[in-house]
Amino acid sequence: MELPATSTEYVRIPVTPPVGVDITGTPPKLAFLPVSSRGNPTAGDWQTGVWANGTEARVLVGPDGGALTLTAGDYRVYVSFDPPGSENIVRLSGYLGIT
Repeated sequence: MELPATSTEYVRIPVTPPVGVDITGTPPKLAFLPVSSRGNPTAGDWQTGVWANGTEARVLVGPDGGALTLTAGDYRVYVSFDPPGSENIVRLSGYLGIT
């Protein structure tokens, strides 16, 4: 996905939950790390999103009221969700280019 830095819109991430598990009980979290940063997201990197359609995590990104504003560059996008039970799932879900 590629977005202009001046755009404010939802970044949407499809999530496939474990079979038979309702993931909508807790909000998803999304992290955007520069591709040049090879580490995993830390606590301060996560933005709380919302569920749309039950299995799509989304967060508003951009300069006009977004949860965060990204500068031009390439980002790895992570999603985290905490279904009932012992799992706390973190997935690298894709890449985002900001122009």
